[in-house]
Amino acid sequence: MRELARLALALWLALALPAAAAPPPASPSSSASPFANWAAVVVAGDWHGHEGGPSEAFDNARRDVSAAFRAAGFRAQNLREFSVRPARYRPRPAKSDIDGIYDALSALTARAPEGCLVYFSSHGAPNGVVVGDDLLAPSVLGAMLDQACGRRPTVVIVSACFSGVFVPELAAPNRMVLTAARADRSSFGCGEADRYPYFDDCFLRSFPAAHDLRQLAGAVQACVARREIETGMAPPSEPQLSIGAAIKPLLPLYALPAGAMQPAQF
Repeated sequence: MRELARLALALWLALALPAAAAPPPASPSSSASPFANWAAVVVAGDWHGHEGGPSEAFDNARRDVSAAFRAAGFRAQNLREFSVRPARYRPRPAKSDIDGIYDALSALTARAPEGCLVYFSSHGAPNGVVVGDDLLAPSVLGAMLDQACGRRPTVVIVSACFSGVFVPELAAPNRMVLTAARADRSSFGCGEADRYPYFDDCFLRSFPAAHDLRQLAGAVQACVARREIETGMAPPSEPQLSIGAAIKPLLPLYALPAGAMQPAQF
């Protein structure tokens, strides 16, 4: 059944989702993981807590979300991490910079043509997400994905306040978009003493039991809602999910390995 699913996925990709400015994707049947030939970037966009003091929350999320993806089968050479303060960490991530992120994603998709994944953990505003000294607007991220990822299956996850603002701009048949909040709501857990923002914490806690990224998204939404009730945070952030018609039937075929990252690791 696993081989049939992989062959079906390869045929669907070849017929329905040709990559823009790239050769046809290689068949996932040649690899142990359906994510082995996906390009991925994981970005910590800020280093301040919500009161302005230093916080490791976003870099903790960057580090551990990246580890979860590698455990799920994303190849280390096809995944790049970004931090605002890269010199603090080993192994050293790249500097969080919009141009640098785009350049890295373009280079990665040139050699990993089967899919794209982009994950941001940062502060947000009603018109974008903080990346270093800049604000990445939804239209700019949309243009980056259009150029670097084309029509490949693409998963975009934005953990930030007001991150629902990205959904209308990024929604497309080949994309799954998951955000930590509605366009008019804050998310929580970005204080100086927090290990992770609530959304990233729920992402990591839900990851080991999820069959695929769509199931993971639903588990994260439920987890965030429970956490906010337990801690009395209001109004609820209401994480948003958009799944395009073309990628929707593919997501169950991109299975996450059971127990890829155990909760004890974080």
